[in-house]
Amino acid sequence: MTTRKLIIVIGGILAALGLIVAIFIGGILGLAFYSISNSEAAATAKTFLKNNEKLKQDIGSVNDFGMFITGSVNTHNTDGDATLSLKVIGEKRTTNATVTLMYRDNRAWRVTDASYVNENGQTVKLIDAYESGPPQP
Repeated sequence: MTTRKLIIVIGGILAALGLIVAIFIGGILGLAFYSISNSEAAATAKTFLKNNEKLKQDIGSVNDFGMFITGSVNTHNTDGDATLSLKVIGEKRTTNATVTLMYRDNRAWRVTDASYVNENGQTVKLIDAYESGPPQP
């Protein structure tokens, strides 16, 4: 076997291994995005944003959300915390929103903090701890 053929064979093997690694990493990332996007926390965050009057006043009615929801969803036995970033597509314009959620004792997810970035680049809070009433039991 000549040196040229040896280099071609080794290059082909390395390319195949690189492709396998890329597919494996892509699969893991795809599963992570899918899991976050289809979680109960994401559904709760979307419902909150669709119904939030302050957000509607600025961007119009929420028509859709971006394809990818990023962030983290952590569950520990009967408790959970999540921080999600969503692209919100409204009638007037599109913005980026961040929603923080939690659940305790296997109860439903609830929004504990939410904000979005307005046209001027300022972060606008969508929930005020003093207006949300007493904590839920």
